[in-house]
Amino acid sequence: MLSQSGNLYFQALALLAGAIVAAPLFKRLGLGTVLGYLAAGLLIGPLANLITDGEQVLHFSELGVVFLLFVIGLELKPSRLWTLRHAIFGLGAAQVIVTGAVLTGLILALNLMMWQAAVVTGFGLALSSTAFAMQILEERGETATQHGQTSFAILLFQDLAIVPLLAMIPVLAPGSAQHAADPLGQFLIAVICIGAIVAVGRYLLNPLFRFIANTGAREVMIAAALFVVLGAAVLMQFAGLSMAMGAFIAGVLLAESSYRHELEADIEPFRGVFLGLFFMAVGLSLDLDVILSDWLAILLAVPVFMAIKALVVYLLARLFRSDHNDAIRIAFFLPQGGEFGFVLFSAAAASGLMSVSTASELVAVVTLSMAVMPLSVALGNKFLANPNAEDEIDEDFDGAGADVMMIGFSRYGQIAAQILLAGGSDVTVIDASADRIRAAGRFGFRIYFGDGTRKEVLEAAGIRQAKIVAVCTHIKETTDQIVEMIQANYPDIKLFVRSYDRVHTLKLRARGVHYELRETLESGLVFGRRTLEELGVGEELAHEIMEDIRRRDEDRLHIQASEGLTAGNDLLLTRPVTPEPLIKPTREAKRIDTVPDEEMEPDATPAE
Repeated sequence: MLSQSGNLYFQALALLAGAIVAAPLFKRLGLGTVLGYLAAGLLIGPLANLITDGEQVLHFSELGVVFLLFVIGLELKPSRLWTLRHAIFGLGAAQVIVTGAVLTGLILALNLMMWQAAVVTGFGLALSSTAFAMQILEERGETATQHGQTSFAILLFQDLAIVPLLAMIPVLAPGSAQHAADPLGQFLIAVICIGAIVAVGRYLLNPLFRFIANTGAREVMIAAALFVVLGAAVLMQFAGLSMAMGAFIAGVLLAESSYRHELEADIEPFRGVFLGLFFMAVGLSLDLDVILSDWLAILLAVPVFMAIKALVVYLLARLFRSDHNDAIRIAFFLPQGGEFGFVLFSAAAASGLMSVSTASELVAVVTLSMAVMPLSVALGNKFLANPNAEDEIDEDFDGAGADVMMIGFSRYGQIAAQILLAGGSDVTVIDASADRIRAAGRFGFRIYFGDGTRKEVLEAAGIRQAKIVAVCTHIKETTDQIVEMIQANYPDIKLFVRSYDRVHTLKLRARGVHYELRETLESGLVFGRRTLEELGVGEELAHEIMEDIRRRDEDRLHIQASEGLTAGNDLLLTRPVTPEPLIKPTREAKRIDTVPDEEMEPDATPAE
């Protein structure tokens, strides 16, 4: 007999094993990881009975939805959210109202329940699953498409709609305990809590993250990110609103922060794990006894309500000027029930609006609709006018994903960035120095805090949209680590690299980087040329000498790349520019051939 702690470890092990086996298997079969997680939860819970308390796991795993909304908020600047206002409060509001009214009317026409319960049921089924829809959009790489953004706008309004829908229950059931709540007081609390989140996000979070970043303690940065997400979520729950909505607001407030990419990279593992756990918990919470006792009604209800919902969404999307293909995609992304339906039906059962068995049947209907959602998306492709047409991609609204990604913004990177910006190129700059970010901000540069050696940071910053990655870090070990990681994961991206010295240059060339430049080469050449000019040498001749030295250096590098570091010394000063020496050789000048290369005696690199 396992102890309680041993039983918890066993359950965690069972869930991890189910995720490891089912998610890759279903992904390989083309069914998506969501359906894999559901199947794993169904097997572990109702079928194998290894975990019996699925509701508790579901409640805990809702953190996955919270983290998901925070990450989505990070990707939405307030200005971009403002541009979606018509889709959110126009199409989103119309979808909830019209779909809820149609489903309520159908339930009343079939005389299935009292009108109060029918209203709760109809509007509860009108809500869709944010977690399922966004996960599939993300897997398919369609979150930035027109239909992806419109789907998100509808889902966002649905998350907002849960507040008045929950407030509707005590009105419909005046005898319930919930009726004692003061609606005006609850509204004021909600306003105060939202105002607190906005104030903290606007004035306190950036100084907090800057202070933590200066300490260099990465684990504290992760802890701070989790604290912000969970703090906003709990505050909104206290106000009677959705925890996910609180996390979303916090994400939006940090969308323009220099630390957003680092935050997204830190939260991403937690989001993935908890979201997978949420889908498994849905499978765990399926009540097979309820399904088996009334399986025919449930099986009929699922396709009927999904078809009605898809039809309504399609017609409304067309009414709001979406083209046929986008309207089809939106309609077949959103016909399933949502996780907030569980909350609504449970509250209705507790208030006496419906029986517990009816609520269980509705939960089963919603869960099964989630389970068949990947099939719904696949079915929607059959109705597209041109299935092979590429989706229209929205403009990249978050400032990342430029043609050039620059990693490192010390003196070298700052000069290079000015050239790029002056030439009209957008640059996404990442640097791990909080002080440098603050200083650059005073001069109008837009850079992001993040560790360029971490793949997840580069992903969050939009490396897949970059044509060139300029590695301008000043520590060669860090540079080598970045180059190795990018070449392993993004082989098609061109690498322009700041080289430390000659040895480093040869190593980078051996690695096959597209372009490299020693950090002191050009400045040393120009410095020497200007010195010659000051000594009376003509500008043309001084420039010719400089170019000759540059050519010799490049020729020597080619020889050293194939024959070794000691080769090519005869190219140092064996080809004079003019027949006569410029000056009479002195003892110091004769020692040039014996002076060690830069790699033998590198300049000290000051802190940048």
